[in-house]
Amino acid sequence: MSAPFRATSHQTYHRRRVRLIGLLPAAVAVWAVMRWRPFRVEVAGPSMEPALFAGDWVLATAGGRIEQGDVVVIRHPERPGIEMVKRVSGMPGDQVRAGRVLGPGQWFVTGDNPEWSTDSRSFGPVSREAITGRVRFVYWPPGRIGPVRRRG
Repeated sequence: MSAPFRATSHQTYHRRRVRLIGLLPAAVAVWAVMRWRPFRVEVAGPSMEPALFAGDWVLATAGGRIEQGDVVVIRHPERPGIEMVKRVSGMPGDQVRAGRVLGPGQWFVTGDNPEWSTDSRSFGPVSREAITGRVRFVYWPPGRIGPVRRRG
């Protein structure tokens, strides 16, 4: 005679299996946030027109490689606590205004609308540490939603 529990054990004591496929999107999202540390910035003023307008809200990511033509967020070198959105127009080793060659770790940033922009033409090159992120995407207002493109 067999034990009475043997016949029922397969029917009553099942462990639930975790579905890894369901966890994969969440894991990818967590990894992306940790890797790129996204943050939001409000564009103020006309210095980046026509690419970005005053009142645009953009998503930027910290870290990563910065290249010529990227739109970046920088700390204002002369006004602590102020951040600005500008385009990279010169990288280390590039020749910029008046024949000046940028040294290692020096970046030249300008606004797309030079008549209304305070940028490297007035305060000089910025360090890589002053660049807090790369602008990736406009998410507000709804009519302007889309990626922020590099100019080259």
